[in-house]
Amino acid sequence: MASTSETGHAKNIANLQDLISFCKGYADQYNPVKESLKIDSLETLYQDALQKLTETQNKKTLFDNATDDRINAFKDLNPLATKIINSLAVSGVSKLTVDNAKGFNKKLQGKSAKSTEIQTIAKDGEPTPKTISTSQQSYDSKIAHFSNMLQVLTESQEYNPNEEELKTTALQNKLTDLQAKNTALINAYTDYSNAKIKRDQKLYDPLIGLVQTAQEVKLYVKSVFGATSPQYKQVSGLQFTRAK
Repeated sequence: MASTSETGHAKNIANLQDLISFCKGYADQYNPVKESLKIDSLETLYQDALQKLTETQNKKTLFDNATDDRINAFKDLNPLATKIINSLAVSGVSKLTVDNAKGFNKKLQGKSAKSTEIQTIAKDGEPTPKTISTSQQSYDSKIAHFSNMLQVLTESQEYNPNEEELKTTALQNKLTDLQAKNTALINAYTDYSNAKIKRDQKLYDPLIGLVQTAQEVKLYVKSVFGATSPQYKQVSGLQFTRAK
């Protein structure tokens, strides 16, 4: 589902297309001096803005997919860690080794990730850097705690379970996958964030952005045809809103 903000961007672009159509209808009567208000410039602006919006939506889809992939990769981590501790406890290792592993497991089992909440924010609105940062710290911590637990296992010769998923080789593969999914999400968010910056510059730059340009076009139409003219009534109802 498109967020409210994404819908607002699309509406601004759609209204610019309507505005251009009206201006074309005025034929030679629409003849502004300012280059950015000429029909050719407006059509270029429309195409550029549409491209930036599409790129942002595509990057957001990739970000959403990376979010899902990371959530799924981490979904079984807590119960897997509990299995590891139980297996380690009956492997014949020292109590100190078990206690060390339990210490990392206790930290790993913390609930600070709030992955469901982060996923909802990412899909239903534009995630903020603060939200991403909070979530990222949590996932980074989980990876670190799991890595430390795995280090305890690899240093314990007695730990050699028969269960494939609990063997150190399988656990190392799990760690590698967690790290890869985490990195993929970081990169996806960076791409999405940069795409939003470019989109917002094209639409909301205070001097040359789409919204500012559209307002100037409406003002020009008003100056040519008058405030009570049917031409100005055509364009005055087109709303162009700035991003909050």
